[in-house]
Amino acid sequence: MKFGTSGLRGLSVDLKGRASALHASAFGRYLLDSGMAGCGDVILIGQDFRDSSPEIAGNCAEALASLGFDVRDCGTVPTPALALYGLKKKAACLMVTGSHIPADRNGIKFYRPDGEIDKTDEAAITALAAEFDRAGFTFSPRGARMKDRSEECLSVFRQRNATVLPAGALAGLKVGVYQHSTVARDLMVELLEHFGATVVPFGRSDEFIPVDTEAVSEETIAKLKEAARHHRLDAIISADGDGDRPLVADETGMPLRGDLLGLIASNFLCAATVVTPVTSNSGLETAGAFSVIRTRVGSPFVISGMQDALAAGQDHVAGFEANGGVLTASEFDVNGHVLDALPTRDCFVPILSTLFLAATKRQPLSLIAASFHLPFAAADRLENFPVDTSGRLMAHLRASPASLAAFLQPIGVLDSVSDIDGLRATLTDRRIIHFRPSGNAPEMRCYAEAQSEAAAQDLLHAGLERILWWAQAN
Repeated sequence: MKFGTSGLRGLSVDLKGRASALHASAFGRYLLDSGMAGCGDVILIGQDFRDSSPEIAGNCAEALASLGFDVRDCGTVPTPALALYGLKKKAACLMVTGSHIPADRNGIKFYRPDGEIDKTDEAAITALAAEFDRAGFTFSPRGARMKDRSEECLSVFRQRNATVLPAGALAGLKVGVYQHSTVARDLMVELLEHFGATVVPFGRSDEFIPVDTEAVSEETIAKLKEAARHHRLDAIISADGDGDRPLVADETGMPLRGDLLGLIASNFLCAATVVTPVTSNSGLETAGAFSVIRTRVGSPFVISGMQDALAAGQDHVAGFEANGGVLTASEFDVNGHVLDALPTRDCFVPILSTLFLAATKRQPLSLIAASFHLPFAAADRLENFPVDTSGRLMAHLRASPASLAAFLQPIGVLDSVSDIDGLRATLTDRRIIHFRPSGNAPEMRCYAEAQSEAAAQDLLHAGLERILWWAQAN
């Protein structure tokens, strides 16, 4: 078990055993010892549609009930819905989800009563879990029942999103909803119809399908393109497994970059300060009427950056990740209503604001996307890439400027490098290539930027090939 960029991750077969109960117990004990919660307090549990999630959620519930907590079941709901409900109830939460990773893996996201846990919390929970493990932690599941609060949880989130746009704001748009196995699938259809769009749901699956909105697979893109062509759609929307990362495709079925969705959402909110990781598009600093703060990859770092901005006296503070998930640290006045702060990734605000922009401008999404004139970006990952290999590669590249320059020599000439999170190299021709091991899976990620789509794709493929060459040679 390991904490990554967002939550605990591990093999499903392990989490279905004592590992989930062990870490839930550690979380519960941490809440009690720190005074964040007391015996008898409510804890909320949600889950995604993976086959392993119900059993893992049950293990967590029993472990927390044994510590004296009042455990409530919020069912299969989007992570931002669970987080918002927790904030309203001042209750800690656990979301059982592996997000976008394959079904043989799963995870748990933890929320304090005041929001998402940070890296200090992660370290404390990890230490307590290790302490319990050394003491011979045992767990025998008995199938305890939880009080059902799924409809109430979803209702709070539904009300939040139902006032984001004016009535009938999406009338005239024909929007596909790629439902697959995301927990956001039914609410997406409901909200689009609420705002007047013609909705075409497709691709619903009873089996879990991993959809990575930051690196959409060729297979998924082919499905989106076919649906766009067959149904003559103006746009397609979807999300990852737990509904905190958006996917928006244009009228041709081509997905828009997540950082573009974040940019559109930030403009829609009239944000004054935006916090985003170093992997988001380098053109953001000149693309919006807001100041930009760059961080490491992962929602805890974005949240920390937003908190620092608030502490410095800034308001209208928002954030987003390169996957498009939008976070808000401030209240925002939207459509004559107050949109409460929700400092965790949300897929609905970026989706609704992007569709609203298309409806307002009455232009194809592809044309709107091009009008921002951002550098073309591409991203992909090498799956099942050993963690120790990626660690050795990054150590080699960081050993000296000469090592990185030699590695990049077949690709281009190194001009400068940033080491905020992974190595982000700017070449003398202003192309950018970024190497970064995944924080929560055995994957090596590569990001590329250039002045044309073809050049960005060529640079991305060249970067992935160099990674594979080094791994085979070492």
